[in-house]
Amino acid sequence: MCGIAGIVEFGKDAHIDSAVLRSMCDVITHRGPDDDGFFIQGGVGLGMRRLSIIDLSTGNQPISNEDGSIWIVFNGEIYNHKALREQLVSRGHRYRTQSDTETIVHLYEEYGRDCVQHLRGMFAFAIWDDKRKSLFIARDRLGIKPLYYRLTAQNFIFGSEIKVLLTYPGINREFNRAALPEFLAFGYLSGDETFYNGVRKLMPGHRMEIDEHGNLQVDQYWDLPQTSEDTIQDEHYYVETYRELLEEAVNSHLMSDVPLGVFLSGGLDSSAVAALMTKIRREPVETFSVGYPEATYSELPYARTVAQHLNSVHHEVFVSRQDFFGALPKLIWHEDEPIVWPSSVSLFFVAQLARERVKVVLTGEGSDETLGGYSRYAFTLKNLAFDRVYRGLVPSGIRRHLRDLIANSTAIGATARRKLSHTFLGLDGESWASFYFDNFFSAFNQKDQGDLLTDEFHDAIASGCAYRSVLGFWNRSSGELLQRLLYTDIKTYLVELLMKQDNMSMAASIESRVPFLDHALVEWATRVPASIQIRHGAGKQILKKAMENLLPHSIIYRPKLGFPTPWSGWLAGAQLDSIEQLLLEPRSMNRGFFKRAAVEELFREHRAKYRDHYDRIWRLLNLELWHRVCLEGDSREWPGSSD
Repeated sequence: MCGIAGIVEFGKDAHIDSAVLRSMCDVITHRGPDDDGFFIQGGVGLGMRRLSIIDLSTGNQPISNEDGSIWIVFNGEIYNHKALREQLVSRGHRYRTQSDTETIVHLYEEYGRDCVQHLRGMFAFAIWDDKRKSLFIARDRLGIKPLYYRLTAQNFIFGSEIKVLLTYPGINREFNRAALPEFLAFGYLSGDETFYNGVRKLMPGHRMEIDEHGNLQVDQYWDLPQTSEDTIQDEHYYVETYRELLEEAVNSHLMSDVPLGVFLSGGLDSSAVAALMTKIRREPVETFSVGYPEATYSELPYARTVAQHLNSVHHEVFVSRQDFFGALPKLIWHEDEPIVWPSSVSLFFVAQLARERVKVVLTGEGSDETLGGYSRYAFTLKNLAFDRVYRGLVPSGIRRHLRDLIANSTAIGATARRKLSHTFLGLDGESWASFYFDNFFSAFNQKDQGDLLTDEFHDAIASGCAYRSVLGFWNRSSGELLQRLLYTDIKTYLVELLMKQDNMSMAASIESRVPFLDHALVEWATRVPASIQIRHGAGKQILKKAMENLLPHSIIYRPKLGFPTPWSGWLAGAQLDSIEQLLLEPRSMNRGFFKRAAVEELFREHRAKYRDHYDRIWRLLNLELWHRVCLEGDSREWPGSSD
């Protein structure tokens, strides 16, 4: 596990300033506090920061092949590297280390760009091929490890975090204003753009190659299969096969020369990982959980039940309101972008706790997006069925009038309004963007944005751009409805979740691993028919059945809470006042994005309990803090009082 960085300067007499490359690596020391390493040759420079996990004594990077014509910097873990090593040695390749990094070098020698097809793991790596005078970069299939880059006429630079690129001299930190509509809707950008002009991300399952003249080629080497099995098997087949594949994935993810643990929320996913890890290792594992003084939002009792059942060595941390707001600006700096979900903050605190005991943790991320676990999947299937009947019986004018009543009637309270607005009665069934994305993702839908954005800003951006990228993934999906939902979420929502997990764990200098996202397991799981995955309005049926002999029934079948935080409860009184004051300061308003009256109305409605705007306030707060911390260089401290 590392942070990587690199530069290719174009031109005949190009050379690398070693001090610049070192500063690019130094800014991500948190990703690799154990060591650093550099390769510089003419106009090419590769650098890294290392968190030592595998081959502690000889696994330093950059690593080359036998004749020094190929050099690599690598971030991640290759879980099948030992099997690959045996094959490569039999073909005559000579190893100098025990590291998985060197395996990628020899794979590249053997297969070139197609080396990625042989890798099973999480990775982002860059290989300089001196004979071809080209830089080859690849990112893992699901996007577990990040990679950002910037290409100009003068150079190409890349890094594990955006701040690596911003450290390069002369780069202006400019907001990519065209990204604002998608951010307001979803909280993240689903394509290859970022919040910074000129900075892009290499998408999951993609690779790229750039030569010494600046000619860049990017292509996709993997996509999620979207075909169902030809014949539906009985439930026992799916349960047993998934259990076998998952246990194999967890076992492979235990590869380490340092202590490991588990992030344990007390939900099914992390509990399943902890149970399988305990079974495989045949000894108690270290488990780490986070909770809050507000018991309603804390899942610690469930985590304790699992820890007691597994006899794990259990550790807990509590996050208070003061902790939360005090850490927020610093964590926005770590993510380089506005934070999408309040749970990112809690994730950082449990990562800090784990770092006191272990260097690697396994997590339950990815189960919901591959097994239909979110309630929105089952709800959407049922909602769509009702909507077909509703649209067939009720004229469009009456349907539109009822939607307006649900949205605006003063006779409906905030709770009832929120519930009704999620049903076919409050949604436009003729628009998939409204029916699904507005329903479960959007803080500010298209209409809300029209009311919020200033006329000048609204006129300056393309209409409809909030949904363009995510609808592109939806339109490329195929198969039955559940498969299309999973495909779209895996390509968009999950990628952002993985970025959150990577950055928050690396902020605490700890590696997180996601066995549910072993790509072979994902390819198999997403082809399971909806009739097997979803029963009685709930998903993940095969995982639940697979865990019945390892976990308590009360854990397997309890309602999903989804890593809640007390953010909505904390958003009251003096805290709400201070956030409103921050967002209405001249400094904030002068950015020219939002109408002052619209922001004021949002806070008025929230205080009056006319509407729950906590998700909208969270989004606006994070955008403003991001501007101040990441673009304008403010302190990473909370700008107001949280008392």
